[in-house]
Amino acid sequence: MPMKRIHQLGPPRTASSSPNPTARKPVFPSWPEIPRPGSDRRALVLGLLGAFILVIPSGCRTDRPEPKAPAAKLAAAFDASKLAEMDAAIEAAIADKRCPGGVLWLERNGVAYRKAYGRRAVFPSDEPMTEDTIFDAASLTKVMACTPAVMRLVEKGRLQLDAPVSNYLPEFKGDGKEAITLRQLLTHTSGLRPDVGLKPDWTGTEAAIQLACAEKLRTRPGEQFIYSDTGPILLGEVVRRVTGQPLDQFLAREIYGPLRMKDTGFNPPQAKLPRVAPTEIENGQPVRGVVHDPRARRMGGVAGHAGLFTTAADVARYSRMMLNEGKLDGVRVFRPDTVRLMTSVQTPPHVTARRGLGWDLDSAYAGPRGAWFPAGSYGHTGWTGTSLWIDPFSRTFVIFLSNRNHPDEGGSVTALRRKLGTLAAEAVRGYNFVYVPGALPAFTNAPAAMASNNGANRATLNGVDVLARQEFKPLQGLRVGLISNHTGHDRQRNATIDLLRNAPGVSLKVLFSPEHGIRGQLDEKVGDSVDTQTGLPIFSLYGEVRQPKPEQLRDLDALVFDIQDIGCRFYTYISTMGLCMEAAAKASLRFFVLDRVNPIGGIAVDGPVHTGSSTFTAFHPIPVRHGMTVGELARMFNAERRFNCDLTVIPVEGWSRAQWLDQTGLPWTNPSPNMRSLTEAALYPGIGLLETTALSVGRGTGTPFEIIGAPYIDDLKLAEELTRADLPGVRFVPVRFTPNASVFQDKACAGVQIFLTDRDRCEVIDVGITIAQTLHRLYPQDFAITKFDNLLQHPSTIEAIRAGKSLRDIRRLWLADLAAFKQRRSGFLMYE
Repeated sequence: MPMKRIHQLGPPRTASSSPNPTARKPVFPSWPEIPRPGSDRRALVLGLLGAFILVIPSGCRTDRPEPKAPAAKLAAAFDASKLAEMDAAIEAAIADKRCPGGVLWLERNGVAYRKAYGRRAVFPSDEPMTEDTIFDAASLTKVMACTPAVMRLVEKGRLQLDAPVSNYLPEFKGDGKEAITLRQLLTHTSGLRPDVGLKPDWTGTEAAIQLACAEKLRTRPGEQFIYSDTGPILLGEVVRRVTGQPLDQFLAREIYGPLRMKDTGFNPPQAKLPRVAPTEIENGQPVRGVVHDPRARRMGGVAGHAGLFTTAADVARYSRMMLNEGKLDGVRVFRPDTVRLMTSVQTPPHVTARRGLGWDLDSAYAGPRGAWFPAGSYGHTGWTGTSLWIDPFSRTFVIFLSNRNHPDEGGSVTALRRKLGTLAAEAVRGYNFVYVPGALPAFTNAPAAMASNNGANRATLNGVDVLARQEFKPLQGLRVGLISNHTGHDRQRNATIDLLRNAPGVSLKVLFSPEHGIRGQLDEKVGDSVDTQTGLPIFSLYGEVRQPKPEQLRDLDALVFDIQDIGCRFYTYISTMGLCMEAAAKASLRFFVLDRVNPIGGIAVDGPVHTGSSTFTAFHPIPVRHGMTVGELARMFNAERRFNCDLTVIPVEGWSRAQWLDQTGLPWTNPSPNMRSLTEAALYPGIGLLETTALSVGRGTGTPFEIIGAPYIDDLKLAEELTRADLPGVRFVPVRFTPNASVFQDKACAGVQIFLTDRDRCEVIDVGITIAQTLHRLYPQDFAITKFDNLLQHPSTIEAIRAGKSLRDIRRLWLADLAAFKQRRSGFLMYE
């Protein structure tokens, strides 16, 4: 039975939220108010004209599209071979189903290369992408709506950046929130968690503000960077209360109208819906012209964090204004010092993520900067597949707009954005990006700062590193039980056990060990013991019991979890975490998760969703490859299993979802005896599925999960059959081996060695399914297909393999549940 959705994206489809154009009453920027006497007459005329352009139907345009740059100018400004590489990168992403299409706009000194690719829609029918497609901008709203609205009011003296938020929202108080300033909301250093909850159901801006005002702080204001939608939600309400106008109307009058941004606004009118790129499929129809973000949707489509719709041409106009320090086509909307303030470092010196006011300068979210644009350039991304990066030094900007979550959340353009940023800089002629006077220096104030991905000076820190930098203050005064093993260590390999043992004000009382024991060396059940290095008692959670007993928790105030997961449903460490959370909730203990990067990345989500009863290898309704960190999973478990656990996740810093472990600079530690490399971790979600069948998956060899075989297999025949399947990113080579442990111990086996040639393109679940299909077809009596379901947990797939169905037909069996999971998952993600 398909799993029921845990929460809806929004309230029942009323006139303000239905994707049906005939049922909607659009809420769009209203006619601007007449400025006070003495204001600039030219600005007034342009403002009125711009607002009129915003609301006229798309079939009644009064201006023509901007002309293409002449070939000679284009060739003088950009390297044609690099532009071709940008084209190829986008086309490859479309072919790999990372997005259905997109619009690119690269501009320097007024010379633009712009192009539409692929399709705007693939369901219910194909629509070609066009340059004037209107996109759900998602979090570009933060820098194209929230920040400019606030800064207009700062310029007018009606807001003060360092004033407490409670000066403007008196109900925003309690739990230390009185100290939070507008600047801290704009820089994501307020201490608020990433977003307000969606449960219980709520509707309307007033309800959103009530929830935001009731939030408890995760950290003290100004202490830490936590990317949060809650801040812009609050700022949108600040703008409304100060001006007496809704945010959308204020922006139409003050920003979009004067800049002649003809298609930018909230809740697009019905006449423009044919040009809007749809996002996900809901109730059998694509969402079109209704904001994708669930909180913005519940707020009627107008919010400071999401809800803006725009085109590449309008984003280009906005970008030119920013490069010109607040002025475009003779109209000034900001003073130069205001633009410089917005786009300079505004975060405290001790915070490793360097942010401007709304804008990203140098953080884990700065992927579109690529390898060459200097620190000090600025930009932002959006969940739906949008991005903008502006380099004031070379006077270049690159825009890529896509609807990567159409028809579902399976697409991803994170890696593409980074590649486009790199290629954009390489395309610029006559500028030296190696030496950029005025660029920000490398960040050297972090305790573990070192070169990370693409040579950028950004250290990735796991939760334990962040906790150490906080001087363990969240745990001070607490009696703690630690759930950990040998993977629990900081960036310098200092064990979490030792760090907590020596932390001032923290009383480490007891240890709990998962599968493989506290030192990760055992492949058997583990008993209770005493840690020889600390003398602390160790209670096993992989012996007779899998969950802490009440008497083991009696003298504790909190449990702390710090174990490295590998991103696969049947890897049991996440089950241990869930069972410990349940025990902590029953014992009224606090529960801390020291988050860790997902070593195989946080983008790919694949495989059937487990829908049966909870087991130790299938604890929760998640797919085989879940694409989440342990902290994100803890948030999901707590909400969906209704533990009501007092949960705190100490987040990772300096990591983006597209990064694999070897792109972070973090050290590799074998998470378990047979998980000996990142390649094996990458293959495990697919190859590990096979290990309960009559097949060796390489345990007892030097390369577990990189080879498979059995005595009954013809290695040459199997390699030939698997190669014919033409699976992307992987090759199969005939091999013979004799495992010295596990299945077929000391027996000669024949099979294939699996070479991972492109881990980002390889659909590793497809590899496991294809091997199972092939072995069942060639050796039905030997392979034992029924046992393949022990870890797959999807009987329909087993029946389809028996029936000889194609891989494509099998994947269709997962589609509905996988799409529902991706939607559930989106509410618990903490990193872009």
